[in-house]
Amino acid sequence: MLVGLVGIIVPILPGSMLIAVSTVVWAIGTGSGIGWAVLVVMLALLAVGVAATYVITGKQVSAVGVPNRSLILSGLAGIVGFFVIPVLGLFLFFAATLYLTEHLRLKDARAARRTAGVALRATALGLLVELTLALTATGIWLVVVLTGVAS
Repeated sequence: MLVGLVGIIVPILPGSMLIAVSTVVWAIGTGSGIGWAVLVVMLALLAVGVAATYVITGKQVSAVGVPNRSLILSGLAGIVGFFVIPVLGLFLFFAATLYLTEHLRLKDARAARRTAGVALRATALGLLVELTLALTATGIWLVVVLTGVAS
């Protein structure tokens, strides 16, 4: 579960998916009705978190006209940056490439800063929503495990 939470913050790992898979394995292992109920609640929270990330980010980014090409190039640059400067490079390369692609597209530094800023804030907000729901789901699981309710 911890690796999944890290995966939400460091988008190289499929965080919510890792949490979901580990919860399925746990629910199968418990074989109890409570275990399956916790699984259903957690999967719902994780699904809403992932969907909200895409909806929030997509709506705000498309509202200012940032093309998918800029986001894809920025994402790829972020992956390269992750390996050039571990962890921190992901965010630095993503942000720098997003600004650069927007500057090349718009030919205006102020407009590029504005659209890249909106895209970065939208991405951060989406990540925060997904992380909050994943933490809530993991918290529910942790309470059930620590209290022994599903044993």
